[in-house]
Amino acid sequence: MQRRWLWRRVREIWSIGLLLGLLAPAISDAAELSPLATESGVVSLAPLQLSLRGAIDAALGNNPNVRLYKERIEAARGNVMTQLGAMLPNLSGSARQSQQTTFLGTLGLAPVRTSEFSIFDGRVNYTQNLFSLSLIQRWRSSREALKVAEFESEGAKADAMSTVGLFYMEALKAQATIKMREANQQPFTDLLAFVKRRQGGGMGTGLDTARLESQLENERQHFSIARSDFERAKLNLLNAMGLPLDISLQLTDDFRLSAERFPSVEEAIDVAIAQRPEVQAQNLRIKSTALAFSSTVGERLPALVAQGDYGFIGNRVHNTLDTYNVAVLLQIPIFDGGQREGRIREARSQLEQESIRMQGVTLQVKMDVREALVTMAGAKDQLVIAQAGLKASLLELLLARERFAVLTSNSSLEVTNALFSVSRARENAVDALFRLNASRVHLARAMGELDRIN
Repeated sequence: MQRRWLWRRVREIWSIGLLLGLLAPAISDAAELSPLATESGVVSLAPLQLSLRGAIDAALGNNPNVRLYKERIEAARGNVMTQLGAMLPNLSGSARQSQQTTFLGTLGLAPVRTSEFSIFDGRVNYTQNLFSLSLIQRWRSSREALKVAEFESEGAKADAMSTVGLFYMEALKAQATIKMREANQQPFTDLLAFVKRRQGGGMGTGLDTARLESQLENERQHFSIARSDFERAKLNLLNAMGLPLDISLQLTDDFRLSAERFPSVEEAIDVAIAQRPEVQAQNLRIKSTALAFSSTVGERLPALVAQGDYGFIGNRVHNTLDTYNVAVLLQIPIFDGGQREGRIREARSQLEQESIRMQGVTLQVKMDVREALVTMAGAKDQLVIAQAGLKASLLELLLARERFAVLTSNSSLEVTNALFSVSRARENAVDALFRLNASRVHLARAMGELDRIN
């Protein structure tokens, strides 16, 4: 009867449903473990249902870094308006009423001045840059700088999405670890009860009981640590999303139990070079710097400016004559003490610096892709090995328990060792699943495809 009970237990453990259940997060169980309390001491009774996609979307709207880069876009738009305004007409007006005297010279040794009189002058002034290559290139450079800011914002979004995705995977790992530690405690509890019954019949020793009690307490301690890690992982996730830390979370996604086909190195690098916002931002940064350099060089060229004013002047507002002044100025730079050449040299160096940075960005993208692919391939192999190890450890546990049940004089040490093997195998399986799913996030970030991850 004892043997039939053992075989029935093994068939249940070996079934694929329980095997996956040991590895996948138990959402409903984890939600009941230890709900987060608010600062006021009120426990949230309605946890936030959060998927990986939902966590990423929440980060895009609440993460402080993402919001900061959005404001940088607004600043860049303001700069574009400023540079455009330098090429548009400048219209201003003034009105002046003054009381004054004028010095007429000296008669003999006495200075002479006029009597006090009034002057009213009301005028509209107009200035228009007809042609300035420097201003045109400066405006074009500011437009490219705006695009740079937009792609930098996309890069900040990708960083936030990647961070949230990894924190979500860590939370899933902590949740799966809780399930694993719960599963590990039950065999120790059952075996301890069996050994105590056996000891009561005179077939066991106190050493077996003490050993199992010690190991059961060890598993309970690991379970407590796993619960603490889960709470900390949820706090990290909330912080990365920019949400209040007193929200109670309930994770609705599970680990993927297999890896999808991942691309070749060359294919992944081509996709990353085309889609990574860092690469696109650096390309535009080079273009913007080149236009800024052209603008500085354009200061050597003549500029054509139209100026004019029209107004009324007289002693009083009601006693005036209209006057005007219209001029076209050709401004020819000749020599400014070498300041212009210094700015040109500085702009040329900045352009070269951006070109060098482009090489660094490209190398980093290639490194990210290769590292992500190596990590995913390794995680895939580790998962296969971990699953095989779990099956082997379950078989070891079966044989050890059968041997212990049949041989009345046998110690429980073999069963205890087998239980430890199962515990390590389950831990390896959870770790392999975490590595596999975290590598999915790394690869999506490296290729610029985080918006497609789910």
